[in-house]
Amino acid sequence: MEDVREIMARWDALGSRDPSSRESAMELISQEVLRRAQGIEPASPGDAATGPHVAADLNDMLARILMLSKRCPFRNIREKCAWVLQSVQDMGVRIPRPLGNGPSRFIPEKEILTVSKVEERMESIFEDAFATLGRVDNISMVMGFHPQYLESFLRTQHYLLQMDGPLSLHYRHYIGIMAAARHQCSYLVNLHVNDFLQVGGDPKWLKGLDMAPCKVQMLGELNKILAHRPWLLTKEHIEKLLKAEENSWSLAELIHAVVLLTHYHSLASFTFGCGISPEIHSDGGHTFRPPSLSVSAGGYCACDIANGNGQLATTEEMLLDANHQGVEVGGEVEVLMERMRLLQECRDEEEASQEEMVMRFEREKTESMLVATAEDEDSVQSRDVSRHFEDPSYGYKDFSRRGEHVPTFRVQDYSWEDHGYSLVNRLYPDVGQLLDEKFQMAYHLTYNTMAMHQGVDTSMLRRAIWNYIHCMFGIRYDDYDYGEINQLLDRSFKVYIKTMVCCPEKTTKRMYESFWRQFQHSEKVHVNLLLMEARMQAELLYALRAITRYMT
Repeated sequence: MEDVREIMARWDALGSRDPSSRESAMELISQEVLRRAQGIEPASPGDAATGPHVAADLNDMLARILMLSKRCPFRNIREKCAWVLQSVQDMGVRIPRPLGNGPSRFIPEKEILTVSKVEERMESIFEDAFATLGRVDNISMVMGFHPQYLESFLRTQHYLLQMDGPLSLHYRHYIGIMAAARHQCSYLVNLHVNDFLQVGGDPKWLKGLDMAPCKVQMLGELNKILAHRPWLLTKEHIEKLLKAEENSWSLAELIHAVVLLTHYHSLASFTFGCGISPEIHSDGGHTFRPPSLSVSAGGYCACDIANGNGQLATTEEMLLDANHQGVEVGGEVEVLMERMRLLQECRDEEEASQEEMVMRFEREKTESMLVATAEDEDSVQSRDVSRHFEDPSYGYKDFSRRGEHVPTFRVQDYSWEDHGYSLVNRLYPDVGQLLDEKFQMAYHLTYNTMAMHQGVDTSMLRRAIWNYIHCMFGIRYDDYDYGEINQLLDRSFKVYIKTMVCCPEKTTKRMYESFWRQFQHSEKVHVNLLLMEARMQAELLYALRAITRYMT
């Protein structure tokens, strides 16, 4: 049997920017898959397996071939993979088929760009992503609604994970696993488990955090506080990491770790907020079972690799869609636009006093604590995910529950622009610049549209969303009138925001559909980008302020 590392090297070569190298690697992979398939006994109709003598990893190879037939941005590779799957099926070996309806459970597949039908700019972005990661993942597919942002996101993530930096590659992926696991985000955990092993990470670490080196375990406390209650982070937490008798962290390493932790906490929010589906080649993304009669009746068969068909929608999803289409929302877009107009007029006529502004912030902060997250109940912990972090009972709690008094974080005293940016850039060169571009991109991104309306200035709405999230984290902008938030964000939207930002694992499709019913999916994805970046910046502000206080 060929050495596994050689086979993996061929998969990696599919990401080559040289077309001949890709074709050569694909040809060798095809030969290997067909060779293994020839040794398989044909599966009987009732069997769930592909045959008694199947090579242990053939199913994995076929699943990856299926993924490439759908997601590879290079047409010749997609077509070759479809041919391989058909050839294997012709031998009588069962092949996998996709589960679900595309990259998102919340957004119809037909609305998400397919890699084979994209504009030239998106094609280039997807090709770069494939060359970098060896995949175009479902997160990138959904972010593809906003190409400018996607470019910035991928550039930042590539730098954090693969370019020169204080932390070794396997540490970076393991920290990503720890961070995603805090929100039970198995999608991100699975992605980085594979990446961790691919860069030479020790498989023993994956048995649980207690099997990782002490230095990594020391991040556990920082991970849980940042994920759930960042306002509790102090310079003492930082000192414990930097001045440990053994296995202490350097400042540069800690900055890198903090950026990774906040990146993956917020990316978990986006993953749940957009209903991101498992990758086609991962558990839950495909099945080797034959199609059910109901699906076959709809004209879909397991060998129909090239047409993009998936399972039929579930009964619940069809009911939700029917409800969505039948709901009369009373011109919510027009109502929102009118409120924006009136608020602008009030701004122009009079400005609230500083005391009134502070009072409105405190009122909004208190009200945000009364907004319940979805089905405020304990989520079921999966051992596969929870083993990667400590203290599973620790979760989000409003900062004034139990009578705790947490001082307001005034942006005028410590801001990203004046303090955080320079600290990050000094200790981890270029990352501050990349993060700043990403924050700015999400915050200022606009097409001057609202649903069916053109030529709309949405800056007031974007600022209300961003500042509401920071308000939930106890962060106040002296120059912002928090009275605007209640005018622009209704209760169902606030419930969605709070759930996605604070307890993302509880986000449901019903919640996603309950806010802004007349808006397009691309606009809701933009909202999720805003939520993700505002959350990341809020966590970073608390972490960087604690580091600054330690340093001074």
